[in-house]
Amino acid sequence: MSEDFSGKTALVTGASRGIGLGIARELLSRGAAVTITGRKADQLAEAAKELGGKVLTVQGNAGDDASREEVVARTVEEFGSLDVLVNNTGINPQFGFLMDADLNAVRKIFDVNVVAALGFTQLAWKAWMAEHGGSVVNIASIGGIRSTGVIAAYGASKAALIRLTEELAWQLGPKVRVNAVAPGVVKTKFAEALYVGREEQAVQQYPTKRLGTPEDVASLVAFLCSDGASWITGETVRVDGGLLATGTAG
Repeated sequence: MSEDFSGKTALVTGASRGIGLGIARELLSRGAAVTITGRKADQLAEAAKELGGKVLTVQGNAGDDASREEVVARTVEEFGSLDVLVNNTGINPQFGFLMDADLNAVRKIFDVNVVAALGFTQLAWKAWMAEHGGSVVNIASIGGIRSTGVIAAYGASKAALIRLTEELAWQLGPKVRVNAVAPGVVKTKFAEALYVGREEQAVQQYPTKRLGTPEDVASLVAFLCSDGASWITGETVRVDGGLLATGTAG
């Protein structure tokens, strides 16, 4: 299995820490060359040092057109291909009651969580995948499948990302497979507001009686990008410790 991606190139957005870093590590361990992106140069440098191997770092904001273009262009220039795209970047600056929501914050959520994913996919398609094929995985959320009442705007954006995944799978096949994964609460800095100070209480909702780890998500992403998943496209696969099976979403 360690050679599944030998000779292939992956681009993982928002990969300086958390789930994105875990995905980059998994793909590297399976033989891929990997580009990681993020907004902060120091965090990217730290991540690259931790990862080792064939890693290219490109600083940039996923919500910016020019940044996305630079990331894709430098990836193809450096490694000669772009076989796997993982749209992991996500933000959530808006919590709580939607009637009080800052609409500028909501626009930003959709721009980064949905529009940027489409933008990266367009660029990857034009730069490599249209001719050579490839695989795209979008990092959604169980909040995009079932309402939470707390992270409502974020959940709505992830629901849109799930629909986008289906549309892209239809339009880009058979050259490119497009899938999504929908994690529950994963122990990362991004999700701290959902479990810090109440983790013992939070895990009781999960049949597995624990929260997720970046590695839980990364192994699923790697499978969906591999030849072993060659007949899977347009799917959103839950990786939530069984939480949705209980009828709740956190």
